[in-house]
Amino acid sequence: DLAVRKARGSDWCFRQEIPRHFEIHFQFFRRKVAVPKQSLVCVKDARADTMRLQIVGVVHFFFKRNSMTKYFIYCRKSSEDEERQVLSIEAQLTELRDFAKQQNLFVAREYYESKTAKEPGREIFNEMLGEIEKGNAQGILAWNPDRLARNSIDGGKIIYLVDTQKIVALKFPTFWFEATPQGKFMLSVAFGQAKYYTDNLRENILRGIRQKIRRGELSAKAPLGYFNEPRLRTIEPDRKTFSKVKEILGAFALGQYTLTAIQRKMFSVGLVGKDGKHLALSTVHKILTNPFYYGHFRYRGEVHAGSHKPMISKKLFDKVQEALVANGKPRKKRGEKGLLYKGFAVCGECGYAITAERKIKKSGRLYHYYHCTFKSKTQTCSQTRFLREEEMTRQVQNLCKKVSLSDEWRDKYLAKLETENMESRHSSGLFVQNLKNDISVIKTRIERLTDAYLNEALELGEYQERKNILMSEKKTLEEKLSDFERKGNHWLELMRNWILEANQAENLIKRENPIEQKDFLVRIGSNRRLAAKKLEMDFKMPWDFLAKTPVRAARFAHGEVNRGESNSHFPDANRVLYH
Repeated sequence: DLAVRKARGSDWCFRQEIPRHFEIHFQFFRRKVAVPKQSLVCVKDARADTMRLQIVGVVHFFFKRNSMTKYFIYCRKSSEDEERQVLSIEAQLTELRDFAKQQNLFVAREYYESKTAKEPGREIFNEMLGEIEKGNAQGILAWNPDRLARNSIDGGKIIYLVDTQKIVALKFPTFWFEATPQGKFMLSVAFGQAKYYTDNLRENILRGIRQKIRRGELSAKAPLGYFNEPRLRTIEPDRKTFSKVKEILGAFALGQYTLTAIQRKMFSVGLVGKDGKHLALSTVHKILTNPFYYGHFRYRGEVHAGSHKPMISKKLFDKVQEALVANGKPRKKRGEKGLLYKGFAVCGECGYAITAERKIKKSGRLYHYYHCTFKSKTQTCSQTRFLREEEMTRQVQNLCKKVSLSDEWRDKYLAKLETENMESRHSSGLFVQNLKNDISVIKTRIERLTDAYLNEALELGEYQERKNILMSEKKTLEEKLSDFERKGNHWLELMRNWILEANQAENLIKRENPIEQKDFLVRIGSNRRLAAKKLEMDFKMPWDFLAKTPVRAARFAHGEVNRGESNSHFPDANRVLYH
């Protein structure tokens, strides 16, 4: 409601400002009244007291909206991270509301979203254009044209709606526009500049990322145990979590934890999620399989050499992967506990897990039997025979005996090792040269693989898969070479420790502790399989030397071999160290 008051003698002015999108109509008025510039009003020649009543009455009667343009406010933020986009969206809304008030614009509705405009397909934006096509608004109010579009499709839609007069006004606090050929041309230029900025920015960012990768730097959020150093923009060890993650990786490599068990251990040492609860199993799996911890990093599916400080060695990382394959899948606990070898091996025919069950005889005695789970849907497993737990324990002991050394054999092996040490200078140099040659061969293969990809002889996925394998092999050899060059004849100590550990296997057998024997086999071998009631496994290097040649090794220890075949019976030091 507008009223008038007397001011400056006989002049009349309105008590409040008239909005720009309103018009005031008076009939038969002659004298002018002081009003805002956007309104022109004449007043009838009459006495003051009666004039006030007449004007107030006329104002109320003739005050109306005249062809008012409705506007939609549109705000957009590129980032989809809520914590980063809320303030920006709110700031845009505040500025645009103030701008609408200053310009006396009628805002019908506000739209805002957190989506990039580089590509078409913004839901809120398309919804707003749909409402404009229905005639529910005739204008858009945004902070800048680049808030509306950074791609040619969305920019073209807006210009087409201007051409068809579905949009009659576009208002920007930072840009001028009018629905004329010149105005539409300038709007097209603004959209083109926004697209150019996006394309150029993307190219600059990718160029910077490629340069960082060449320097061995990961351009992403640091994994658990590290942090992003803001000043140098590098990734450095986190003093609070670095040692904890290292402890977790070392513990899991022993093969005694499942994925859920290591999740609980991580929680117990203080490695938790943002909400203070257990880390998700998927997050734990990513940590256990992240090559960043041994000095490499994966970017867009491709592994690159890193310049950051490694947390663990490649050898330990490989043990983590083996343990993950063996124990990583969480299994539902069913039935009673105390089944010693349940899940210890797989069926030698179908590859499914070996399960166990209890049987109580008529005599009341309890027996444990192991057999295939018969879960294969693609083949019929013929391994229907059951194996008693006592027989399984006996076969586990036999496998331990294959790689065990008695005290007498231990002494003879150590004596032979001292002899090898006297001749190690030449063989050590040969060992180092062989490692360097192997590394050089892998580098050449990576270069050829890259050339094949650039020549479009390989698909991206195949190229990345092959390169990642070669990068892993190269890292393993580089670590071996580095250890050997740094520690010199440390291989002698490694061999001595291995011989002593094999001697400890003999003590495991004497103690008759099936749990310790089972854990020992898990640590030194893999691919444990049961077929035809016979337990077999693949021994890791260098244990397979003892498993495959125990008889000849014993003959050599007693001097029962010819001079020409002596080197073939004692495990070669260089071969053991190499593996």
